[in-house]
Amino acid sequence: MGLLSFALGGVGFILIGAHEALLHASQSSDPKPSPISSSSPPNSQTKKPSSSLFSISLVIFSSFFVLNSTISLLDAHNSNDAVGSALQVQVIPIALIFLFYSLLPLLLTLPSPLLDLVGAFAFVEEFLLFYLQRKDPSGVENRYYDHLLVPIALCVFCTLLELRSPHSNIPKLGRGVGLILQGTWFLQMGLSLFSGWVAQGCSLHRVSRGNYTLRCKGHPAYHRARAIATLQFNCHLALLVLLAVAFFSLICGRNGVPLGSISTRYAPLRAELQPFENSANFTLDSDDDTQEDGNVASQKLVVMGHAINDNQLKDNP
Repeated sequence: MGLLSFALGGVGFILIGAHEALLHASQSSDPKPSPISSSSPPNSQTKKPSSSLFSISLVIFSSFFVLNSTISLLDAHNSNDAVGSALQVQVIPIALIFLFYSLLPLLLTLPSPLLDLVGAFAFVEEFLLFYLQRKDPSGVENRYYDHLLVPIALCVFCTLLELRSPHSNIPKLGRGVGLILQGTWFLQMGLSLFSGWVAQGCSLHRVSRGNYTLRCKGHPAYHRARAIATLQFNCHLALLVLLAVAFFSLICGRNGVPLGSISTRYAPLRAELQPFENSANFTLDSDDDTQEDGNVASQKLVVMGHAINDNQLKDNP
């Protein structure tokens, strides 16, 4: 493995993730069809060739990983590298699972939950591969593998969520974002491990094509290289978030609900004030004040009644 292998793998992940994210983002942002348009039959003839082309691209991409691992396995065998051979024996079955997942839609007509189950199993195997791969505990490449677990875990979670709600576009959209992040991080790993962008004070040591480690001179160099790896991942994550927000803002602005229809959901304030403007006897007195005024008026009437009775008694002794 080298810079070219990581670059091809990263570009492939980015293209697959972008295809899935763009497809399902546009579907989730489309307005609801009218009854007249929904009565027409769906355009399945255009969807089927596109899905077949996507499956063929997945087959080619998975076959690349199988071929790359096979070449690394032969190189480790020729170099008498037992560790490198064991690593590639782990990678080849996972690549074959992804190849089987991409071949299933082309060979058989299976329900989508069954395909998602195979995909979830493949992502779980990939997660365990990078989680347990500790051939050199002090190697800086382990920090890159740890950060790679984040997009893989996102793909696992979204694929399992798709099993629960197969008609929702959110899990597919999240899996596309996870694949894009995985691809960009593959590119970063290739540049950071196999190019001139290696951290200062560190160098790459190879035993075979697939067995390598990044060692540094001294404890401070190890800390600096691991901190640089964490900073690089944070930059990738921040860039992906900014691009996602900008893209979805553009999609929602193009296919979202117009602002005029949103404003009609709320009654204007002028309409609420019209009853008060039309009422002639508008007062700011509260109900308690009205009750008190009524009580005072009734007390005055009682006092006036007593005074009239007293006057009548005086006039008629």
